[in-house]
Amino acid sequence: MAVTQVAYEVDGWGVGELVVADDRVVWHELPWPRAGGTEDPSQTPTHPGHGAGRVVSREPSRGSTSFVAEAIRVLQAYFAGEPAPIEDVPVDLEYETAFFGRCASALRTIPRGEVVSYGELAALAGAPGAARAAGTFCARSHLSIFVPCHRVVAADGLGSYGSYGVAYKRRLLMLEGYPDAL
Repeated sequence: MAVTQVAYEVDGWGVGELVVADDRVVWHELPWPRAGGTEDPSQTPTHPGHGAGRVVSREPSRGSTSFVAEAIRVLQAYFAGEPAPIEDVPVDLEYETAFFGRCASALRTIPRGEVVSYGELAALAGAPGAARAAGTFCARSHLSIFVPCHRVVAADGLGSYGSYGVAYKRRLLMLEGYPDAL
């Protein structure tokens, strides 16, 4: 498997990280302001080396350079507020359970500017009543933005957004035009 890991910068958001294998995104780290301007990916809230079981090379692989450049262009357009086709970028939807895979597929169909509750996501994934399991899926997601877990909200409000925090989630929803993100 050919693997490429790259950092990318987005004005006003910080530096993100993208891991691509065979022209599919297998990991995406949201842009985050780096402490002291470092390019060390361990300075982000999470990192693919933490529990992902993957060994990632920083050397670009052959044949994926144009895919990586296009994925970064789409991400930069998205974070600039443009209607970028995030849902068209090929991603690795292989998860440890079939339910998690169905959650990922269902989330990719939720349009920009709309949200679903954890219970609604569970129902869309074929398991009504499994809201907590849908929450576990979102907490463990490694494809932020491409599998838009920020579009999943609690029944009584926005809910959390892991180590990024609710302010980051609110900012993403506002970027997408969700009117109730305030």
